[in-house]
Amino acid sequence: MTDHTEPAIRDHELGECEGPFKVGFVSIIGRPNVGKSTLVNELIGQKITITAPRPQTTRHRIHAIKSTPCHQLVLVDTPGLHKGTGKSLNRYMNRAAKSALVDVDVIVFVVEAGKWTGEDEAVARLLQDVKAPIIVAINKIDRIKAKYDLLPFIDKVAQKVAFSAVVPVSAYRKTNLDALEQEIVKHLPEQPPIFPEDYVTDRPTKFLVAEMIREKLMRYLGDEVPYGTTVEVERMAWDEDEGRWIIHATIMVEREGQKRIVIGENGQLIKKIGSEARQDIINLLDARVHLELWVKVKRNWSDDDRALASLGYNEV
Repeated sequence: MTDHTEPAIRDHELGECEGPFKVGFVSIIGRPNVGKSTLVNELIGQKITITAPRPQTTRHRIHAIKSTPCHQLVLVDTPGLHKGTGKSLNRYMNRAAKSALVDVDVIVFVVEAGKWTGEDEAVARLLQDVKAPIIVAINKIDRIKAKYDLLPFIDKVAQKVAFSAVVPVSAYRKTNLDALEQEIVKHLPEQPPIFPEDYVTDRPTKFLVAEMIREKLMRYLGDEVPYGTTVEVERMAWDEDEGRWIIHATIMVEREGQKRIVIGENGQLIKKIGSEARQDIINLLDARVHLELWVKVKRNWSDDDRALASLGYNEV
């Protein structure tokens, strides 16, 4: 790594393409915990957005970029649209999701095979007035024993959404993702690339590092505690003598009791979170990393608009 001011996260170099080059913004929309972020990561071929087996893991709108010889996809990963609007953070996430329906070329509505909920219904209502073509991606088909069981579900979705195409996929098993990508490309306009070919996201590296730490909080904390946490990277600098990145990050919680839980008995939990996050960050930066974590109480940060803005929840 030669330039250590901002580590580059690079994709493969582009080759030649015989046909016209297609580029466009593709919004990935759906209810919480339906597999949107996993789908984005697998389409890109790199971990850009965090995942966890619980709803509302994604909080921000994230652009993930895939460049090939023939097209460039700008995938817009969004928080899951949900009914909870009690806190400022919930309202922010819903705004972030809804904003991704505007000025995009294609919408991919992700639903779970065989499962239609009230939150799916709410997303479908929002899609009634959009102008962009809608592709329904029926995810988690690996959980369906007989594929013909999907037909009644597809008929049900067709009654709710006027889609241009429906593509059954399994993001987890990487099933049928090429077919989904081909269907998306059909609807993209012919134009030059929007981003340089080596970009896979327009988010700063500090943001990605903070998200990788927060992912471990979502995975290892109980039902309520992770929703009261956020992460702020306060220092990220290259140490030339040590040949590694020095990263200092603060985990914000809302109550003293949450702080004790995050730290764990004898500091064991925060050590585990730091160790696993550090490995992900090493993979991201392709360099050695020294990571230090602190836990700080910032009361009611998730229901304070000014606190949210200071922590980076201010893009929509």
